Amino acid sequence: MQILVTGATGYTGRRVSAALARAGHTVLGLTRDTTTATGLVADEVVPVRGDLAKPDTWRDHLDGTDAVVHLVMDLNDPAGTDRTLFAEVAAAEERDGRRRHLVYTTGISSYGRTGVALMDENTPGNPESPIGFRFALEGELAASGLAHTVVRPGFIYGGAATTSMTAQWFAAADEGSPVFFGDVSKRWSWVHVDDLADAYVRVLDREPSGEVFVIADDQRLTALEVQRAAVRAAGFTGEIRLETAEAGGIMQVAADQDELVSSAKAHRLLGWRPRHVSFTDAPERHYRAWRANGR
Repeated sequence: MQILVTGATGYTGRRVSAALARAGHTVLGLTRDTTTATGLVADEVVPVRGDLAKPDTWRDHLDGTDAVVHLVMDLNDPAGTDRTLFAEVAAAEERDGRRRHLVYTTGISSYGRTGVALMDENTPGNPESPIGFRFALEGELAASGLAHTVVRPGFIYGGAATTSMTAQWFAAADEGSPVFFGDVSKRWSWVHVDDLADAYVRVLDREPSGEVFVIADDQRLTALEVQRAAVRAAGFTGEIRLETAEAGGIMQVAADQDELVSSAKAHRLLGWRPRHVSFTDAPERHYRAWRANGR
């Protein structure tokens, strides 16, 4: 299968692209600059130039492609760019009659405050969530008629951790000023980046049927407990300063509630199980990996 991956040089995209290549697929990794994408080449991924916000630069990469894995959110126009992606995949299908499996990534913070202790694929999102529009986009994709699967990862950790919350905690600990934003009792579901990559491989082994899959481990720790493990792994022994969620910006506000999910559906239909039990099992190893990747 030939697969186009958006965000292929990003934190999650790099690991997902590599996992798909190891699974025997021909993987095209979309990047703005192919000359700096040597890491993709080393993973046997083919770098192809394109800017997601400019479809003229990547439209031709859809030719001959069997699937598209969308792993990046355009912060300048997240809804508009995703709608453009949907439209371009539909247009490619009209041109050549080839149905492409679009694997669309959102995330568990899109739920917002639901009041549900353990959320799953059937839990309605709160439209008041700052990033609740991503659930609306899932609905638009479902109504489009495109062959698709939706993946909602938990909070991601492991490896380079560049855009992981754990990277922020490691960096703040190194600087001697770790801060926790928002409700100290909130609990989040997490997933190791390589376990998440395995889920994408399994999704693409299936015929697309419009399914939604929540992908996360089974741990129920508070976010503060996880941060405490992270800063101790970085060698910080002082107290973590507490601030409001608003002080941390929109993403902290979006995640300022319990976000515990069940991946029972992924266990049942994909045969997926996390091989990494919890970030707290090996925080020092995760810190070293983050440091080794250029911090």
